[in-house]
Amino acid sequence: MIHRFFCFIAILVLASQTFAAKSLGDAYAEKAKEVILIDYETGAVLYEKNADTLTNPSSMTKVITVLLAFQRLKDGRLSMQDKLMISPKAWKTGGSRMFLNPNTFVTVEELLHGIITVSGNDASVALAEGMSGTEENAADEMTAIAREYGATNTTLKNAHGLAAPGHLSTARDLALISRNLIKNFPEYYPLFKEKSYTYNKISQPNRNPLLGVTHLNADGLKTGMTDEGGYGLIGSAEKDGRRLILVINGLSSEKERATVSEQLLSWGFREFETVTLAKAYTPILQAPTWLGTEPTVDLIVGKDVSLTLSKDKKKEITLEAVYTSPIPAPLTQEQPVGNLIIHIPGQEDQQVPLLAAKAVDSVGPFQRVFAALKHIIWGHG
Repeated sequence: MIHRFFCFIAILVLASQTFAAKSLGDAYAEKAKEVILIDYETGAVLYEKNADTLTNPSSMTKVITVLLAFQRLKDGRLSMQDKLMISPKAWKTGGSRMFLNPNTFVTVEELLHGIITVSGNDASVALAEGMSGTEENAADEMTAIAREYGATNTTLKNAHGLAAPGHLSTARDLALISRNLIKNFPEYYPLFKEKSYTYNKISQPNRNPLLGVTHLNADGLKTGMTDEGGYGLIGSAEKDGRRLILVINGLSSEKERATVSEQLLSWGFREFETVTLAKAYTPILQAPTWLGTEPTVDLIVGKDVSLTLSKDKKKEITLEAVYTSPIPAPLTQEQPVGNLIIHIPGQEDQQVPLLAAKAVDSVGPFQRVFAALKHIIWGHG
């Protein structure tokens, strides 16, 4: 028979925010055209506004240029000390610059600093050409790697983000790409928190205004600006073991970008928290076995079950373990035997596989006959 075990836990409700909390988020984001704020660990969306609107990602494009380089470094196809030639095309690229000299050789490490810290368009072209032969080839590869990470609405035409027909992304895509960059390349991610960089005796500051906000402990990622799209930013900060990622675009000035991004990240840390409902490989309950050498088996989950929750209103969340009882032996370790269902008021149920904590052999022939007779006579095993 199907057995349902209920556990009622009074905790905070997931980020289908209450009216009051959402109104505050709306107030902070009012002046922005596109916004998304996500929890790094769980991927929960804490706030969004026009997050799927296609727009020019401006210099935030460079996060994807850097992502491609990080992948090449990890694969061994590129090293930090490789020297790449600066082409006349790279040298002539307008906008923000690292001030490279044409027909010279610059290391990958220097170019990465020039892209990440000072937003050099010349450095972006030079790195793209060095990796892929041409900037156009690199843009195609950047589009492909973005889509591998689920950023299916992103199409890139260059490595720097200057306006070009068809060069488009969304706030949601940029957040997803940034989350994967932080997760997959922790050895290189610290480059994003450098506050200044000097090359050719020219020192330039990082334009990310969040790096100077001490209470946020921000460490990335990239600003952007176009006349058409306004001022944008991909920001990330870590506080008390939690990391949030913010993408914001369409603001009217550097000052407005700094104020709104700080307000939204501070609000996210203040109003939400991540709660672990079940720990990986920690027994949740015991279930009886049928014809097993062990009368019971512990049921576990294979990974932490965590949700990012709003602090605005406490709700009752129901955890329901659903499995066939008794569970027939033999069982292998971590064999799926049912599901842990998470009921959240007003939201779609979530489910996580329940696993057998250890292997359980089946009993021998004599014991099987005895169990069968016992079941016939008394109705249980």
